[in-house]
Order: sequence, then C-alpha cells, then structure tokens
Amino acid sequence: MKLIIKYSALMLLVAGLNTACNKELESHGPVSNDPAVPLKVSNVSVVNGNGVATISYVLPKDSNLLYVKAVYTITSGQESESRSSYYNNSILVEGFADTLEHEVKLYSVSRSEVVSEPVVAKIRPLVSPLWQVYRSMQVINAFGGYNLTALNPSRANISILVTRPNVFKEYETDRDKSVYTKTDSILSKVRGLDTMNYRYGFVVKDRWGNKTDTFYKTFKPIYETQLDPAKFSTFVLPGDAKQVTNGAALQYAWDGRLGWPGTSFTDAATNGTGPQTMTFNLGALAKLSRIWIRPFPEGTRYYYLSTMKRFEIWGSANPSLSGAYDQSWILLGSYTLTKPSGLPYGTDSAEDQATAAAGFNWEIDLNAPKVQYIRIKCLENFAGGTNQSINELKVYGDPR
Repeated sequence: MKLIIKYSALMLLVAGLNTACNKELESHGPVSNDPAVPLKVSNVSVVNGNGVATISYVLPKDSNLLYVKAVYTITSGQESESRSSYYNNSILVEGFADTLEHEVKLYSVSRSEVVSEPVVAKIRPLVSPLWQVYRSMQVINAFGGYNLTALNPSRANISILVTRPNVFKEYETDRDKSVYTKTDSILSKVRGLDTMNYRYGFVVKDRWGNKTDTFYKTFKPIYETQLDPAKFSTFVLPGDAKQVTNGAALQYAWDGRLGWPGTSFTDAATNGTGPQTMTFNLGALAKLSRIWIRPFPEGTRYYYLSTMKRFEIWGSANPSLSGAYDQSWILLGSYTLTKPSGLPYGTDSAEDQATAAAGFNWEIDLNAPKVQYIRIKCLENFAGGTNQSINELKVYGDPR
C-alpha cells in the first residue's frame, strides 16, 4: 500500500512539472494569435550623439502594438537590433565608429510578433567615443615605466589594448598593461620596466568590435632607486611641530622599525590647531619620483586619530631658514588618503588593514625640480585635527 501511494505521488509530481514546463514554454511564445499587420510609426526625428543616435517617433494608435524595433548595420559590418516597448516613443541605436550617414529601419511589432513595413530613418552619428579617446591619448616617460592619459567625455565602455613585440617581433596584446574602463579621465601608470627603449602599440576598441588605428610610441623609463635613509637627518625649522614626549622622534620615520615607539608622532596639545609640518634633509640632491608612507596603527586601526587624511609634500634645494613657505619651497604634490572600504571612522575592514600595512606610494610631480629637503604638511587627520603620525617612509627617485 505504501508503494502505491509513493508511486501515485511521483506521477502527480511529474505531471505537475510537465504542466509547469508547458506553461513556461507557452509564456515565451506570441501573446496573441492576431495575424493583423501593425500600423507603422510616424513623424520620425533624430538626435545624433557620439557614436549613437536617438530616434523619436509617434506611435500608431494600434492596441495590438507590443514594441518597436530598429534594424541597422554598424561600422564593423555587423547587423544590430534595438527594441523599445510601446510605453516609449524613442529608441537608441549605438555601435557606430564613424560619422557617415546610416539608414535605420523602424518596425512596429504586434503581440503576435507580426512585423510592419519599415519606416527608414537616416542618422549621422557624431565622433565616436572610440576616436575621442584615441585622439586625446598621450604616453609619457615616467619613473620605472610610463604614464598613459586619455579623455573619455562620453564615459563609454572602452578598452585600450597595449601591444608589444614578442620574440618573433610580432605585436601581441599585453592583457596586464591594457586598460578596460568607462571613466571620463583615463590614467594608467605602468611601472617595473628597465631603463631601456621600448616600442609599444596602443589600440582603442569598443564593445561592438570597432577599433582605431594603432598608435605606436617609443619611450624610455626614467631611472629610479630608493634613496639611502642612512643619509637622512632632521632639519627643524621655526614653526615645525614638536613630537610627543613619550618616545616618538622624527628620525624614527625612516629607521626601518614598525609599531611603537619606532614612529614620528607630532603632539596635538602643544602645536595648536593649524597645519602641522615636519622637515628633513635627504642628504643628497635628487629628482624625486614618489614617497612611500606607512601610517601608524592604533592597535589594528590605521585610518584613525593622527593618520594623515589630507596633506602636502614640499621640496627645496636650498631652503630659507625662516620656516615660511616662501619661494625657496615648491609644492611637490597634494594628496588625500581614502579608506578602501568606505566604512565609518574607527572601523577598518581586513582589506583596509592590509592596504595600509603595505603602505601608500605618493607620486611626485614629474615636472618638479631636484630637491634635497622635504616638508610634509598635514592639513587634516582622520580625527579632524592636524597633528600627524608616520610609522615609516621611503623616498624614491634619481640622486645621480
């Protein structure tokens, strides 16, 4: 008896599944069997955009209308189709990489998937984002590599494929150096290259397969090494902040020790509320590339208390002794530290902790002259004050 009940239940389950499958299949078919051809759209107008066009129209008074579709051929030669429901009176066509005239066929489609006769719209897209990026692209020498910049005002999804010669002297794509983005201001910094001549090719491609010509660039990375911290020394100027009295010292910022007391930590109580500065001597005149800074952790919290949030780095080859930020000093860069997770103050994620523990590279303006003296000015720390702490720092550049 139990076997019969189980068998009956199984049959009912199978029957239910079959019914559900049939209903699902039916839902993907036409929603009507009406064979009538739908009326066409009318009063067509076009607004051309960068690589796209918006086509507006008046919908027919046809209760059987389900959607409007546009059929067209894009620059790559591929036939494309866009759809817009009967709730809308416009349709977007995209994927064009030229500014030529194109024909777009507009079809009314009924609930029975019956298609009307086409209405032809003629479009002439503006300059494609593809070419906007390509024509604005620049590649310049940088320390240990190159900097690539480009503008993408349309915020289009694009790829900048970086190609380089293989052992057979054939150019192939380097996926690690290529850029995939939709940001409006593109910046790619490639590092880790030797100081020799390189010739790379750069091609811009969009998601429809359109691509530009290849832009070739020969570049030579600038020499970079870590400056010797054994040559560093404090250089206290009038107005410089005092360190806390319970064990911190400016020279601890480059002593190679992590944690307390191997840190530089200025005193909030004795230095007032204005920006706090510390100054030191590199011991050699050098063209700087970057300064690596590891924040001091309060327990496991790095984005906390005296960790610098907004700060400036200044340099000088021959500073005045007044302590003023006069003409003997040049601004090497303004910086803002952002917590990766975006969590509230006092809460660091594992990613936040790992990122800060590895330290941050703050790049120096490539156009800055050689300097020997450095000033770090804290404008705001994570607690809202201006006292600053640095667990460790390293300075990179070319001291030759």
